[in-house]
Amino acid sequence: MSIQVIEQSELNGEFEGYLFGSEVTVILEYEERVGAGPRLHQHPYSETFVLRTGAALFTVGDERLEAAGGQILVVPAFTPHKFEKIGDGVLESVHIHANDRFITEWLE
Repeated sequence: MSIQVIEQSELNGEFEGYLFGSEVTVILEYEERVGAGPRLHQHPYSETFVLRTGAALFTVGDERLEAAGGQILVVPAFTPHKFEKIGDGVLESVHIHANDRFITEWLE
């Protein structure tokens, strides 16, 4: 057995696990523009957001909450969600999809 080393700089911010023998898919988020973020969507699996720096306003189901670097959010499967960068500085986060490839249903 050998370990794979994947250079993040070669991924364009997205890692689909099935391409590398992994059971998860990952988005590496780095955003400077206030208001940036995906429109409302959902997945048939959970998504875990690991916020490293910055802040974002999340809409998850009927809830809205501000999250900041140092926090982790878990969005359950089939739960509509979106977020947008707020505040100063860079929003840097890692989004872990509990699936080996992206499956996204866009709701808006």
